[in-house]
Amino acid sequence: MALVQIELSGTMFRTVSADDGAFQITGVPPGDYLLQSTTVNFYPVRTPITLVAGEVRNIDVVLASSSAKLSSNVQVSADVFDAESDAAAAGFTLEGEERKNLASVLADDPLRAVQNLPGVTSNNDFSSEFSIRGAPFRRVGLYLDGVLLHSPFHTTDGQADNGSLTIFNGDLTDDMTLYQGAWPVRFADRTAGVLDVETRQGTRDGIHGQGSVSASNAGFTLEGPLSKSKRGAWLVDYRKSYLQYILSHIDFGDQPPLAFAFDDAQARVDYNLTSHHAISLMALYGSSSVDRTEFQSELSPNTVMTSGYRFSLVNLGSRYTPNARLLISNHLAWSHENGDVENRDNAVLNSGVYTEWTWRGDATVIWNKKSTLDFGGQFRDLEQNGTTTQFIYSPTITPSTDASHGSGHQGGAYIQESFGLASGRARFTAGVRQDAHSAASSQVTSPYASISFQPFKRTHVQFDWGESGQFPELNQFFSAFVFTPVRQERATHYEATVEQRLDDRTRLHVEFYDREDRDILARPELDPRLDAGRTVVDAQPNAPLVNSQHGHARGVEIFIQRRSANGFTGWVSYAYGRAIVTDDVLKQTFPSDYDQRHTFNAYASRRIRPTINVSGRFTYGSGMPFPAFYAIDANGYVLSEVRNGLRAPAYQRTDIRLNKAYIRSKVKTTVFGEIVNLTNHKNSDFDSPGPYDPVTGRTSPNFYSMFPILPSVGLLMEF
Repeated sequence: MALVQIELSGTMFRTVSADDGAFQITGVPPGDYLLQSTTVNFYPVRTPITLVAGEVRNIDVVLASSSAKLSSNVQVSADVFDAESDAAAAGFTLEGEERKNLASVLADDPLRAVQNLPGVTSNNDFSSEFSIRGAPFRRVGLYLDGVLLHSPFHTTDGQADNGSLTIFNGDLTDDMTLYQGAWPVRFADRTAGVLDVETRQGTRDGIHGQGSVSASNAGFTLEGPLSKSKRGAWLVDYRKSYLQYILSHIDFGDQPPLAFAFDDAQARVDYNLTSHHAISLMALYGSSSVDRTEFQSELSPNTVMTSGYRFSLVNLGSRYTPNARLLISNHLAWSHENGDVENRDNAVLNSGVYTEWTWRGDATVIWNKKSTLDFGGQFRDLEQNGTTTQFIYSPTITPSTDASHGSGHQGGAYIQESFGLASGRARFTAGVRQDAHSAASSQVTSPYASISFQPFKRTHVQFDWGESGQFPELNQFFSAFVFTPVRQERATHYEATVEQRLDDRTRLHVEFYDREDRDILARPELDPRLDAGRTVVDAQPNAPLVNSQHGHARGVEIFIQRRSANGFTGWVSYAYGRAIVTDDVLKQTFPSDYDQRHTFNAYASRRIRPTINVSGRFTYGSGMPFPAFYAIDANGYVLSEVRNGLRAPAYQRTDIRLNKAYIRSKVKTTVFGEIVNLTNHKNSDFDSPGPYDPVTGRTSPNFYSMFPILPSVGLLMEF
């Protein structure tokens, strides 16, 4: 690493490492010293040394990213893309400072970092959710420490796309891997993508802490060894927001501010029972609320005025390695969610409770250096009940209330074998999983196969194929709008990838994909429209929920990525895709609600001095459809016979960030400065349907604006 500041603490002896990481300090008198090595975005390393007269000392110093686990053990890899080497073709791993810099000072949210990955689309500044290849976030599974989470957000109304923040702290995570296509069979119950997140352990080399203040929240983290023997470690974290006070004073023009208060706490304990057996216990709690009573007159019937939401998760884990060839892990988790929402008239928009028990077991057998076997299973016990009310213009405003109460259990098992040729130039993987749900009439079989090979030393080619299934939620199985039994949604994925290493730290990645969807759930008669004779067909407040949609998502994604602790690190990506849906009830074919033809994401970061790091991100999206039947003429909006015929304007956002570190002997202080939407681009999107005239078809849908140019600052103190 270059640009690392090295000094003998308390003296004038100091230097900066060269491009190859080498450093030299000469003329040091004999004595005891503390050699301190520091740079922005990395933990400081303090090494005690004793010099005698005439001695020459060679010292190696290894630095760890300040967003990674601090440990006395260091894993060194010759390949900076090693985390992706065993991933599916559509897998991308977000590491270290990439997570921190992209999370934004304003929101400090790990899922907002994922929003800027190649091919990912998100045109909503208020939401942590994102879409993948024309599919909504509800079809993306978020696994935290091996457990699929139901709704891992601080939300305004139980619907995360209306405003949300991730409920766990990104500083407490290890690598985050996103799969956008066919994925290994250890993941289940989603059809568009999987985000695999692992929380990190506390440090075992002494007590460390940090306190932070940002534009959205303040918090602290403490961690340390569990005993003098260092067989265990503990970690605690707490955050509390004040973003709502800041956004309440920002003029968004056509809408009242959408911000909510939240606080969350996270703790983890790890302990080695023996050299072969380790256990962990992770607990997470969060609550969020909204109070917009002062804007009551500006709110629509479906807009949140007051809300409260609470989330709890406890996860007990075990890792057992009886020998070097076998790894067995188990997780037993409990989660609970409850919330309520009221509108401007104090009518209940949403009220519900969700509880889940999960057991998950996984095992890996390493036959030899080229062959591994993975197998495992899981069991989920689920219970959900609640009511949801939506006010529908049909054409007079009519409440549409859905009440459901149900319980069920879901189970599944998988097996997957992977083996490579002796030459190391090719690798084959094949697996299958089987899942069942007590409320479903049939099971889901999900096969997976992958082949990869290296025709040349720096060229990697991979083909993946897989099928996936997703069971309806309990509130869908038992919905008042289900008049015939609903089925699980299904998808078949095809991936073809070519990756060329331009050098040891740079790669060019080209990926072609095809996802074939079927049995997608929808309420196609919920929206007003025109029929073939140009007559208005009124909205149906009690429209049934049915498996009426099928279609495909096809496209290509290209990115160039460089990953280095020196010089520039980051990526530039472009994705072209078409997500097309056919609805058998409407007898129409149209772009999906999340179809975005052109997506451009870029991220760059560089340490320009030992204490200064500059980073930036740029996102462009060509615009998603207005999810209903709209057209526009010289007099405004009118109903149409074609769904999703209009699109939102192009979304564009540029953020820049500067991290400046101030280093003392025992405390490191980092100041973060950020400007969100540097160009002050006017971004807006569709919000909700409005009233319409049943004779003329004239209508007035609601829209909302995103962030204007918005500077923010934050501070982090590490000790």
